[in-house]
Amino acid sequence: MKYLILGAGAVGCCLGAYLTQAKKNVTLIARGNRYETLRNDGLILNKPSETIHIHPNVQTTEDYSDTPDVIFVCVKGYSLDSVLPFLKKTVGNDTVVIPLLNLYDTGERLRKELPDSLVTDGCVYIAAGMEGLNRVKMHGDIFRVVFGVGGDNEPPQKLLAVKRDLDESGITGILSDNIRRDALLKFSYVSPQATCGLYYHVTAGAMQQEGEIRDCFASLVHEVGLLANAMGIDFGEDIVERNLKILDALLPSSSTSLQRDMEAGRPSEIDGLLYDVPKKAREYDLRLPTYERIAAHLVKHF
Repeated sequence: MKYLILGAGAVGCCLGAYLTQAKKNVTLIARGNRYETLRNDGLILNKPSETIHIHPNVQTTEDYSDTPDVIFVCVKGYSLDSVLPFLKKTVGNDTVVIPLLNLYDTGERLRKELPDSLVTDGCVYIAAGMEGLNRVKMHGDIFRVVFGVGGDNEPPQKLLAVKRDLDESGITGILSDNIRRDALLKFSYVSPQATCGLYYHVTAGAMQQEGEIRDCFASLVHEVGLLANAMGIDFGEDIVERNLKILDALLPSSSTSLQRDMEAGRPSEIDGLLYDVPKKAREYDLRLPTYERIAAHLVKHF
């Protein structure tokens, strides 16, 4: 199948590197200096155990004219509107669109814009960051892509093929039978880590130590669990314990893209990852005191 990866940040570059190394038919969409550097010098991926140098097929939105079987949307939430014209031009009748953003409900938003396409919901588990225009560093070995369409029907064969290709590429592909739950489960980790890290100006290492900062992370996770209950979503497990284990498996130097973007003064996903959480809770007459306190503090400083 023909894969198109829209967005050459850390997630998109890691997907491109793994799929290219497995000799899948994949094109990575990039722009500006990153496009030029990737095209000329290739992509360097620093894993915890090895460094690989890959030369993926890189194009710009202006140059790409094919019709892919699968599009992974890996842009930041604030860039989604700007790539919609390209998506509408590029998707075919049989194209599957899999959003892998940090934000919740992106699939629902894209389905309204692409009503004739199969748009899944999705999320990705990976700790990675850009260290230059063509260098990516992974801060752990976890790389899981979770996607699905929900409902009780059998998943389309193309989604089964995507899972197989991901698995063959060294990525754990998980075809979910309850993607609404699983996407919120992922959000229950990434939002607290980003929020706690930004509030205290710390990396994962500080959250791995017993004390106030770790307690704050755990409280934020607990509050997402309360919101899930109000939304009628049952995780079926202790998400605080689960997410603490994920946190403790990271390299202490790990941080989130929200922290890096905010501290550098760049556009960020702070609305979807932080401010929208207590707003959503109020729709269910629910108060989330830790989220509310941090949101009130950060809105004054950024």
